[in-house]
Amino acid sequence: MDSKNPKKFDTKRVPNKPAPYLLPIEWGGAWPMTMAARAKIRRINFAGLRPPFLILCNHASFIDFPLVVRAIFPHRCSWVISIEEFIGREWLLRGIGGIYKRKFTQDMTVVRHILNALTRYKVCCTIYPEARFSLAGINEQIDGALGKLAKKAKVPVVVNINRGNFLRSPQWRKHPYIKVPIESDFIQIVTREEVEKLSAAEIQRRIDEAFVYDEYAWQRDNGIRITSPKRAENIHKILYQCPVCGTEFEMDSRGTRLWCNHCGAGWEMNELGELKRENGKDIFTHVPDWYRWERENVRKEVCEGRYHFEDDARLERLINGKTGFKTIGKVRLIHDENGFTMKGRLAEGQTFEFNRTVASMRSLHIEYDYKRRGDAIDLCTLDDTYFVFPLTAKNCLTKLHLATEELNKFERTKKHEGSDEADHMETVGV
Repeated sequence: MDSKNPKKFDTKRVPNKPAPYLLPIEWGGAWPMTMAARAKIRRINFAGLRPPFLILCNHASFIDFPLVVRAIFPHRCSWVISIEEFIGREWLLRGIGGIYKRKFTQDMTVVRHILNALTRYKVCCTIYPEARFSLAGINEQIDGALGKLAKKAKVPVVVNINRGNFLRSPQWRKHPYIKVPIESDFIQIVTREEVEKLSAAEIQRRIDEAFVYDEYAWQRDNGIRITSPKRAENIHKILYQCPVCGTEFEMDSRGTRLWCNHCGAGWEMNELGELKRENGKDIFTHVPDWYRWERENVRKEVCEGRYHFEDDARLERLINGKTGFKTIGKVRLIHDENGFTMKGRLAEGQTFEFNRTVASMRSLHIEYDYKRRGDAIDLCTLDDTYFVFPLTAKNCLTKLHLATEELNKFERTKKHEGSDEADHMETVGV
């Protein structure tokens, strides 16, 4: 193999059927992990349910994987997994039936692999349709063609909603884990008989209705007290705009406090996850309300043609499962009505140009301090995965995430294509 042109991931390779020799590892690991996390698993409407079936899960923590393993015991499943997760462990993820996926790309090969697992291997298939961790403990947008997938495969649909997994380890502060009980509901929302009779649109409607959650409301309503002295640490990563003065990217947080460096407004997060203003009248006490307000502000910028982001960035490319990511150059990153554009010069001297249009990206995968290398966004084509690290912009990831979604919605509205979303099977994974 040419060292200058290392072998890339073979995304066309048919995924393996889950290997029998990995059964003891999967099952042996799932029980102690879920028991240590105080997870309570409920199986609802499971009478008579047999593989294969489709499992659609929300996602906020690594604990979500052993919850599925334990819930469907003694059955096995394949998994739709983001390609960067295969770095250094491709053999293992292949062995458990992992299916490669590049984030937010429309790849029909993945659909064929899912159908192969369901109809040929006769095993379940687990998909995380939000395609990223929840940022604010609430549901994010999901794929609009899951009903079509279930209809094509002719299999039942199970929706798994976990509560407590986000509060235990939010994306913006993964460690240390906080002691929070976990409730994991597995609900069969479409039976094998119903999938034959219902339309794809009706199946999708049931999925959309079942895929709603709010961890902070669940915490408050159930009186779950979090006493950790770091419960608000880094929450400014998602609450980046001050609701008092309107200034962006001047928020900061530490311990149980959140404050604005521009106007001095401050908040304390109490043990029930509510934000209490320290020096004035409460505006937002519920974290998701603040997050939704930021989205509305981004939507206004997009609709009024004012949204624009630009910064220098370090560019890393995913080579393969053995090499992982390699820094290949520096680019100018631009995000606006033309989508994501990158222009620069690679380390070898070649000119680099990249564009993903607004219409081609319904959302954006972001990583806060990815493997301690800095904040990054994930931009993919069908053949390549790039992690892009803004160099000077401060705390910009959440707004980039929101703007990607709002630009895509605005584009579809302009073209009167909102009703056609389900025609584009994206099928996203963890």
